[in-house]
Amino acid sequence: MKVLLTGAGGQLGTALQKSCPGVVELIATDQAELDLTDAKACAAMVAALKPDWVLNGGAYTAVDRAEEQPQLAEAINADAPRAFAEALAELGSGRLLQISTDFVFNGQQGHPYGAQDQVAPLGVYGASKARAEAAVLEVLGPERACVLRTSWLYGPVAKNFCLTMLRLHEIKAAAGEALNVVADQVGCPTHTAGLAAACWQVLARDIGGMQQWSDAGVASWYDFAVAIGEEAVDLGILATAARVNPISTAEYPTPAQRPSYSLMDCSASRKALGLEAMHWRQGLRQVLTDIERGHI
Repeated sequence: MKVLLTGAGGQLGTALQKSCPGVVELIATDQAELDLTDAKACAAMVAALKPDWVLNGGAYTAVDRAEEQPQLAEAINADAPRAFAEALAELGSGRLLQISTDFVFNGQQGHPYGAQDQVAPLGVYGASKARAEAAVLEVLGPERACVLRTSWLYGPVAKNFCLTMLRLHEIKAAAGEALNVVADQVGCPTHTAGLAAACWQVLARDIGGMQQWSDAGVASWYDFAVAIGEEAVDLGILATAARVNPISTAEYPTPAQRPSYSLMDCSASRKALGLEAMHWRQGLRQVLTDIERGHI
């Protein structure tokens, strides 16, 4: 099976390469090798390689900066996936796995979002990802395209909330200061190794349509920050954790509005994938253990 992977240098791309099955011929590309702002280049690479799958893990994920760079976010997050889909349609073969996000929802539902629930993104980032979802399924249909939504992704490499909190715990604890973290945004952290396993199952089982994957359980950003400190101390990564104060979204304004509740119902996808999700706290322990042992 020949797989074209985008975003190879990112946190998900790193996890996908690390867990790549032996039967896969993986062609891993980062932004330097395939410019996702260039739709023609995306289409040309598909035409030249004729992959069995395009696994589009590349994305513009700077949620706040996207409000200032909407055209760039649109080019990477929406135009590139459409170009991949149209190129595969032109070939008449090959399939597409598009990674998406819980930020396509507005957070007003109050109970877990199903895969078919109405999207209503609050910001540029979520809107660009929602357009990608619609585009790839419109062009290829659920028989040849799979959209896999995830939430609050983090891992031992690249830039993410977990690594930022590790650094801030250390700085704030040394200064005797508290960390202020938003407590009224609720979802579920997802570690990259778990999502990578789900991606490979999509390919192995030829799964299509709209799917959702996150770790199990529920958390606020405050809960996640507290757990990061506790687990890091227990593993000896930190000598001590900073005190964490819960604050409201209103006390921490950001350029992009975020959903206050973005928990997803992943039960149907877990059944289709044949995978059991790990509780998010276990996933966190796994990531921090990898950091502590240098297995990154």
